[in-house]
Amino acid sequence: MAHYQEHPAETPIIKFKDQDFYSLRNHCLSKGQLFEDETFPATASSIGLPLLREIDHRSLTWKRPSDKDLSSGRPYFILEGVSRFDIQQGKAGDCWVLAALGSLTQNPRYLERIMPRDQSFSQNYAGIFHFQFWQCGQWMDVVVDDRLPALSQGDGDSPKYLFVHPRRHNQEFWPCLLEKAYAKLHGSYSQLHFGHLLDALVDLTGGVVTHVDWDSYPSNLVTVVKMAAGTGSLMACSTPWGLTEKDQEQENGLVARHAYTVTGAEQIQYRGGWEDIIRLWNPWGKREWRGRWSDGSQEWQETHDQRKSQLYENKEDGEFWMSCQDFQKNFSDLYICNQTPISLDHGNTLHERWAQLTMYTNQEGPWKDPQYFSVPEDVEGNNAVISVTMKPQSLKTEEKQIPLTFQVFKVKLPALGVALWGCLCTLVWEEQPVRVGDLAVDFQSQQFPERLPPTFPSHSSYTARNPILKSKYNLTECFHLRPGSYVLVPQMGREAAQFLVRIFLKLPDIDRNLNNNFRLRELEIQGNLLENGSQQSVFRKYAQQRPDIDATQLQSLLNQELLKGPPGVTFSLDECRGIVALMDLKVNGRLDQEEFVRLWRRLVNCQHVFQKIRKRSGFLLSLDLWKAIEDTDFLAGISVSGELLELMALRYGDSAGRISFPSLVCFLMRLEAMAKTFRNLSKDGKGLYLTEVEWMNLVMYS
Repeated sequence: MAHYQEHPAETPIIKFKDQDFYSLRNHCLSKGQLFEDETFPATASSIGLPLLREIDHRSLTWKRPSDKDLSSGRPYFILEGVSRFDIQQGKAGDCWVLAALGSLTQNPRYLERIMPRDQSFSQNYAGIFHFQFWQCGQWMDVVVDDRLPALSQGDGDSPKYLFVHPRRHNQEFWPCLLEKAYAKLHGSYSQLHFGHLLDALVDLTGGVVTHVDWDSYPSNLVTVVKMAAGTGSLMACSTPWGLTEKDQEQENGLVARHAYTVTGAEQIQYRGGWEDIIRLWNPWGKREWRGRWSDGSQEWQETHDQRKSQLYENKEDGEFWMSCQDFQKNFSDLYICNQTPISLDHGNTLHERWAQLTMYTNQEGPWKDPQYFSVPEDVEGNNAVISVTMKPQSLKTEEKQIPLTFQVFKVKLPALGVALWGCLCTLVWEEQPVRVGDLAVDFQSQQFPERLPPTFPSHSSYTARNPILKSKYNLTECFHLRPGSYVLVPQMGREAAQFLVRIFLKLPDIDRNLNNNFRLRELEIQGNLLENGSQQSVFRKYAQQRPDIDATQLQSLLNQELLKGPPGVTFSLDECRGIVALMDLKVNGRLDQEEFVRLWRRLVNCQHVFQKIRKRSGFLLSLDLWKAIEDTDFLAGISVSGELLELMALRYGDSAGRISFPSLVCFLMRLEAMAKTFRNLSKDGKGLYLTEVEWMNLVMYS
């Protein structure tokens, strides 16, 4: 069944081959030695047989960047920032990796995720480096030494780099070492010799890829590319196969079956009108497009666009412009990678929001381990994106393509609802088993069948299959799914496999359905509230000459002083009764000024949290509850399980999975009170004993 996938920032990092970078580096530093990686040795086995056949392996040597006969100067890990122009492809056919990496250099947030900056050739240098790659829902930390494969030239000439190498007169080695780490992750450099852009984009980001091919290029391609760039998406593209099976340069300057990075798109003034142009970068370096809008072309001479000096540089650096028409004629595939799907069916999609359901599943044969989920509300266009990633270790080394497929069936299960608005599926259990075709589900015992029979009905189904030569272990498909219950069945032929299933459900446009005038009033009370006259005057205003206030008075105070919005988005009397019970230290059903000060401090904190997370609407989503807990000061040291978050989403969210500010306040304050109560009553921190009277008093009043 489905379960929570931790937020990327909280996902634990797995040490590949159990190698700890810091322990290994400290050991080498203490011994005064340079690290030598025995798990990826400086031998022909790390190159791999397919590539060894194409070189004279007798001249193969391994050199460190600090070796004088290899370097023309002092080596650097990063010099004056990271750029796609630092990358120069070598003899391995890994343009699919380098094109994705070139796009990654335009997004510092992604780059810092995979390339820790705590390493260099100067400070604490020990010949060891590490990089992190996403693998089926986990980040793998891969350690390598800095011995790089090279070919001896003979006659006293310096060895020549075999694979990715620094630019001439640029001793920047992060691309070479990253390529080596990625080769180690896959088993050898030969495993990078021809691959799939989609897989590299996912491995470098943990994102989901939107694929566009010849038949589905949008008419507003420039708008789509600029919009995707604005969201921080990675973009790359590929040319189709040429007349031969080799990646040969063609007459127009493009390389057949080759990967490029998409680095920009613009509309430019030309001959009294506008022309759509797109900018690309070739990992080979100097090989560039020779057609319209290429470097030195007539089009650049004729345009009078004021941005010409900003857009156009005539350099042999592998980067060039071309018209969108030429792009669509010459490039068979475009890939856009983001943390959430990118819609291409309409214009600006910057404000689209997606809920994500994550499931891990094992498949030992057809119909094994089905996964259940629900679509609660109909949304225009493709409202569901399903991404299935097979654990690469499930693949055999020699396999180049696998029959990865999945099917989605609409089933009539009762009350299959969403607890976290698509982030977690839960069931309302019935008294009797329900039979759907040959599928029996026992709701009373809360058991799903672990296997669907082969005779399971095939009507009302959606099927996704690997496009040939598009991916080795990732499959993503878009659907329009009507509200209801579904079962997803991933399949990989007859082989056993492990899968990560990510289901993205598009959320309705909340802002269209809400009064946009809703907002929280800015609280002016900050700092020491006891000394703040405004706070005291607010309390006295509603206390009506008494030393304390009850739930009805608190309701008026909160709604008039904190909130301004449409009817219904207010603190209810029942919510205020609950707040009083939580803050009522004297247990008299009222709050005195001291208790109100404690409450007010928490309200200020809750407001800051809500303002930070809610973005444009008057609500936050139940899938953001974990973030609210993390950002709340008075909950420091309090953690919750995924199971509890599920229940809280049901308890405090509405049918659309939205959490209002009053509901958030009640949730956060109750969480604090219950956690502190447990700590106060527990003698060992693991459990507690209460009499029936104590238990009833605790749970019924608070």
